[in-house]
Amino acid sequence: MENIEKEELMQLIAAPYIQKATALIGVARKVGGNQFRHMMATFAILLDYHYTNHVLLKAALLHDLFEDVPLSNREEIRQLDKDGEEVVRLVEDVTRASEESKITYLERILRYRSPEATILKVADRISNITPL
Repeated sequence: MENIEKEELMQLIAAPYIQKATALIGVARKVGGNQFRHMMATFAILLDYHYTNHVLLKAALLHDLFEDVPLSNREEIRQLDKDGEEVVRLVEDVTRASEESKITYLERILRYRSPEATILKVADRISNITPL
């Protein structure tokens, strides 16, 4: 990592988001492990590829939360810090609606969402195939 990237990461306050992600510890994954580990792995993949955008990294820690814990309180997340609103928006961008087909979902991310949503989804996919 470059010095500028290290300096950027030193400013990242992720603890409140990690605490929210612990709600996924008891949620099992089909490939083994639990969703919390998957959130952390997705976060680590972004770091490995030198992403330092705070909103992107915080969203990585919660990217499956709304699907796996439907009663998650979005307002609490919005209030965590100055990035909360953008984090919720990004997590919502990568959240598949229950009535949405997989193809429609992926097309929506690739065509209509932010570059950050696409980057987050790619990191998510890398994390999904790594245990295989």
